[in-house]
Amino acid sequence: MYKKILVPHAGTSAGDKALKHAVHIAKYDSSEILILHVVESLQRPPTFALSGTESKALVREFKKAAKQSLINRKKEMERKTEFYKSKNVNIKYKVMTGYADEVITKYIKNHHFDLIVMAKRKKLSGIKRLLSLGSVSRKIVEIGKCPVLLLDS
Repeated sequence: MYKKILVPHAGTSAGDKALKHAVHIAKYDSSEILILHVVESLQRPPTFALSGTESKALVREFKKAAKQSLINRKKEMERKTEFYKSKNVNIKYKVMTGYADEVITKYIKNHHFDLIVMAKRKKLSGIKRLLSLGSVSRKIVEIGKCPVLLLDS
């Protein structure tokens, strides 16, 4: 029934919970899972009060930190993927940079998925809990390309 499952994963325990649900579904359908992690682009710090040398050094360190963050996230997603591969799950990962809502919705529009499994992040109670979604989950549901399984974090 579900051949391709997308799991947008923010690197949180809630994302791990969504991934476990996707794995459970995938085992019954021999589905392929894609974990999609988005590293938000870091905003360059202001350098107007610094000398030219200080400004260049700061920008260089900033770029180095951003690159290391991307490397760390790729390693984290690789570990998760390898863990499930060792359990005979057909799973891959992709790490991209940008704003999570934009990157994920664009990826969904450009690729075919039969199911999206993800955690919603907003922590509300009562009726507000039923009526409210986080911005990323809301945008994904609004696309309407395929069923979306939203799990409370």
